[in-house]
Amino acid sequence: MSRICELTGKGRQVGHNVSHANNKTKKVFLPNLQKVTLMSEKLERSFKFRVSTHGLRSVEHNGGLDAWLLKTSDDKLSSSALKVKRELRKAAQAA
Repeated sequence: MSRICELTGKGRQVGHNVSHANNKTKKVFLPNLQKVTLMSEKLERSFKFRVSTHGLRSVEHNGGLDAWLLKTSDDKLSSSALKVKRELRKAAQAA
């Protein structure tokens, strides 16, 4: 399972540990991923995602899962999030 946020696309970053003697060794910085259940108000269902804490705050700031998915570009979203986005668009067209 890759360490990528399903809603923001945030992944690992690579950098250096720098010692006092200025020796540099490679280091990997991983996002803080959490397994969360988010509720879709339009679909009246809940969905499980693996989201970074930064992404979770962004979703709440933008008004919930429905607003976030419709606002975010498809290349950042995972395949499961894209399925939910398609369902939201279908529900919007039907209404």
